[in-house]
Amino acid sequence: MDLHFGDSKPTDEERVAVDALLGPPESAWEGADDRTDADLRWARGGREARERRDLLLPGLHAVNDRVGWISEGALDYLCRRLTVPPAEAYGVATFYSMFSVRPRPATVLHVCTDLACAGAGAAEICAGVEARLGVGSGVSVERSPCLGLCERAPAALVVRAGAGAPAAGSSPTPPLPGSIDMRLRRGGAPPQTPPGALPPDPRSSNAGGAEFSAPEPEIPARPAFEDEPEGRSGAWGRGPRRGPGAEPLVTGRGGVGESTRTTAIAAPATIDSAVAAAKNPETALAEPPAAMAVPQAGQDGLVLLRRIGRVDPASLDDYRAHGGYTALRRAFAIGPAGVIREVTDAGLVGRGGAAFPTGRKWQATASQPEHPHYLVCNADESEPGTFKDRVIMEGDPYALIESMTIAGYAVGTHKGYLYLRGEYPRALHRLTHAIEQARAHGLLGDDVLGQGYAFDIEIRRGAGAYICGEETALFNSIEGYRGEPRSKPPFPVEKGLFGKPTAANNVETLVNVLPILTMGAQAYAAIGTEKSTGPKLFCVSGSVDRPGIYELPFGATLGDLLDLAGKPGNLRAVLLGGAAGGFVRPDELDIPLTFEGTREAGTTLGSGVVLALDDTVPLPRILLRIAEFFRDESCGQCVPCRVGTVRQEEALHRIAESTGAAAASDIALLREVGRAMRDASICGLGQTAWNAVESAIDRLGAYE
Repeated sequence: MDLHFGDSKPTDEERVAVDALLGPPESAWEGADDRTDADLRWARGGREARERRDLLLPGLHAVNDRVGWISEGALDYLCRRLTVPPAEAYGVATFYSMFSVRPRPATVLHVCTDLACAGAGAAEICAGVEARLGVGSGVSVERSPCLGLCERAPAALVVRAGAGAPAAGSSPTPPLPGSIDMRLRRGGAPPQTPPGALPPDPRSSNAGGAEFSAPEPEIPARPAFEDEPEGRSGAWGRGPRRGPGAEPLVTGRGGVGESTRTTAIAAPATIDSAVAAAKNPETALAEPPAAMAVPQAGQDGLVLLRRIGRVDPASLDDYRAHGGYTALRRAFAIGPAGVIREVTDAGLVGRGGAAFPTGRKWQATASQPEHPHYLVCNADESEPGTFKDRVIMEGDPYALIESMTIAGYAVGTHKGYLYLRGEYPRALHRLTHAIEQARAHGLLGDDVLGQGYAFDIEIRRGAGAYICGEETALFNSIEGYRGEPRSKPPFPVEKGLFGKPTAANNVETLVNVLPILTMGAQAYAAIGTEKSTGPKLFCVSGSVDRPGIYELPFGATLGDLLDLAGKPGNLRAVLLGGAAGGFVRPDELDIPLTFEGTREAGTTLGSGVVLALDDTVPLPRILLRIAEFFRDESCGQCVPCRVGTVRQEEALHRIAESTGAAAASDIALLREVGRAMRDASICGLGQTAWNAVESAIDRLGAYE
């Protein structure tokens, strides 16, 4: 390992930010000012150093949140602390759009210019904000990809660095010992529970029936992990260790201690509201309740969204009063094998777009002989037009915590990672609070619900990289590397996070497990169609009267959904599946919203994005924005994607300025480049980067 540390020194603020995460340095090798006799006799490295690599991204967050950018001195100091080559750390820091390695103002205003916001006047807002603020305002205005606020387009996010007012969603979190992972790190294991070995709760009944409703005993509040061993001083000691790193289990800021950033949302944004939020994020208007993004909120018959708008998302008691943790009790009653059997019989498939059978994935992970196993919740929804996971995390956070606990139990893991979009401050706040409350009430920790099962969850914050929605890129990001996809095989169920068997699911997939266990697999499978079972969430935005998240059973038509949302009379096209999806015409609204139905229609359901465009939206500009998005978000690892996305954008620029034979030549080039990306790219980004453009040309007659 060639470290090549430089001579740059961190500022006091930068040192404080890193030390708040890692604790003070123990030796000069780690960056301490004074060299001791012990430093002359030994140097830490090898396995111990490698196991701290996964703290690189949280460390970068800590510096960026406190200072606003990452200087050479800060990067060098962080690398000394983690024994990471500075060249590699620089590659990681420059990979993520929310970090900067160049000086910039402490306040950054991210204005979304993606599909829904572009159609709502985002370009005019950017120009107006820049003109209003001017040079030297202390605010950096950045055009941003989708912020996941499409139902309130146009949207803007303000992030102010520094030790000022607490950031929304980043209240101080005390350090927590990691008794579960400490056993893993020392070569031992948490209490092993063979499938089906846990006895059912004696208070439960009808364990295998179609409905499960057991009374809940009072669970006394107790401090989680009372057996904390002594560690070194500082927020993080070397005593308790978690997973391959030593980050506290909840890392809203990428570290512990006082919050060092302030965030504010302006949505729907105007020039005035965006400027006001940028100048004074502490006094910006509060966000509306999560239920405002659910036009169906409070209606009977909902399954996944039934609690949103009815339950206080901050109240564990309210969640339990509305059926919370009933599913987990049934999971303990039927055992891990029983949970997997129910999920398999229910026909649940992944809701992120790939539609892989969830039960098969869990069974493959659980059957791996190598331990430990890991569970990863992919909450990095970055597909333009997608915001369903955000609404669930903001409006029903305990549902995700319970779902992850059930999934962890089923696949035989004692540690779950929740990889959360860096652009979701309120979701971070809600999830952090939910995890803390679950620990305090025995619903996470060494002995979940008194059943002898140990499980805990650690939040890891993303930093603005669409590619990290690909599961293996996400693993690399958690491990402290650039978020570049890995070649498959081996598949994650064999070698995933930290090279161990891993089950990765997104938020919507996981929360579907709750009704499967409470209703029973047969009742759940009766919803939807034979091949696409259960309810589905759709993100409707664009030219509709009532944008938001809608829950419908699989099999409803696209027209049914648009009628609920208020379809415009001058509808021109609908984009299904987001930027990686495809366009359909207004005369194709009878397409059934199922995986098999959209496939037969020559399009894709994707993650459930439905973007309606009326005839006032310039289609060529939307297509060019899609091409720009893929150009910017390509990780650059493979040539077909790295070069193809650039060539696609260049060709669209030329087509917009030409006609006749010249345009036809570039359209032919687009088809050739698109085939190369689809056939030869490593991951789904390059394989789908041509989809929307192709469908616009073939189905809508774009550029004719």
